[in-house]
Amino acid sequence: MAQEIENVGWRCLWPAGCTLGEGPIWDARTGVVRFVDIEQATLHRFDPTTGDHASWSAPCRVGSIAVRVGGGLVAGTEHGFALIDPEASSFRIIDQPESHLPDNRFNDGKVDPHGIFWAGTMDDRKQARSGTLYALHPDHRWDAIDLGYRITNGPTFSLGGDVLYHSDTLDRTTFAFDLGTGGTVRGKRVFRRWDDVTGNPDGMTTDAEGNLWIAFWGGWCVRRVSPTGEVLGEYPLPVSNVTSVAFGGPAFDRLIVTSARAELDAAALDRQPLAGGLFEITGHGTRGLDGGVWAG
Repeated sequence: MAQEIENVGWRCLWPAGCTLGEGPIWDARTGVVRFVDIEQATLHRFDPTTGDHASWSAPCRVGSIAVRVGGGLVAGTEHGFALIDPEASSFRIIDQPESHLPDNRFNDGKVDPHGIFWAGTMDDRKQARSGTLYALHPDHRWDAIDLGYRITNGPTFSLGGDVLYHSDTLDRTTFAFDLGTGGTVRGKRVFRRWDDVTGNPDGMTTDAEGNLWIAFWGGWCVRRVSPTGEVLGEYPLPVSNVTSVAFGGPAFDRLIVTSARAELDAAALDRQPLAGGLFEITGHGTRGLDGGVWAG
């Protein structure tokens, strides 16, 4: 059972109206939050200091992004892995692992502490178990790590970088793997099934104490979860479809949250006018980790 949290609230940073807002990251080079609207094939940039924001239309849907050491971003898209630089209007596919699966697209992704980009695919119709978790190495080589997902989500990593967490949203299950420095995994196991809470596990991140912060689609909240799977806190939001979380700011003490308008009818949208907005959870008293930089 989630404990009561005092002095915790939220604020809407930008009522962006995303159909499917996802994948927030903190770009320390420029001091901005970056995130995507998957269904609108749009990349967004938000400056939490000034409130300024800008958007860039991609040539295809982008499921996840991460900062790249060589400049710009690495991404998982509906056409495979890509290198993107929104400021230069540059977009280049580097490989498509699933050209044989035209109904699949990349969904969530994140960089591990060793500089490898992890991203999963899913059936765009949310029916087939055709999703795969991939590791993209700095030399652009990729490995298919784990198969059989309906909607891949996460991932995130343990404080020491030796455990990978990854979810199948529709199965309401988060898995854990032992993670090697070269992108190898072993020992897949169920970290937690979420049948006892409202909502399905979506994007997640890790704080400086090793706890997971997990967004819950249909759950109206983000939950803080210990490395043993105990729900330590529940952080409510004014929108039902909470999609992902990331720590940002120079001290990594700002908890940024994305959301979606997708799958909400007119009546639901009337009740949730901020659905699809970019939020910050306040008063949590926690610092996060650097989201990592892809070494390619």
